[in-house]
Amino acid sequence: MLVGKVVGSIVSTRKSEKLIGNKFMIVEPLEKGGGSERGSFVAIDHIGAGVGETVLVATGSAARIGCGMESAPVDAAIVGIVDEA
Repeated sequence: MLVGKVVGSIVSTRKSEKLIGNKFMIVEPLEKGGGSERGSFVAIDHIGAGVGETVLVATGSAARIGCGMESAPVDAAIVGIVDEA
């Protein structure tokens, strides 16, 4: 699981049928000190995170299971919004 900051959103008009109706956000991973750890990535968002929020992100098979999309091409999912760290 990663901690990151939502820095934007993605709009896709053409995508896998299993992804239709889902929201995608651009997430920048954070280090313990608050800085960026590596490049940004796209995560599916089922909880309604907004730009500027700090979020918890599951990756790999945990992302698919965590958002109930076991057969969808999902590699990262926002699974929580951090209120306080």
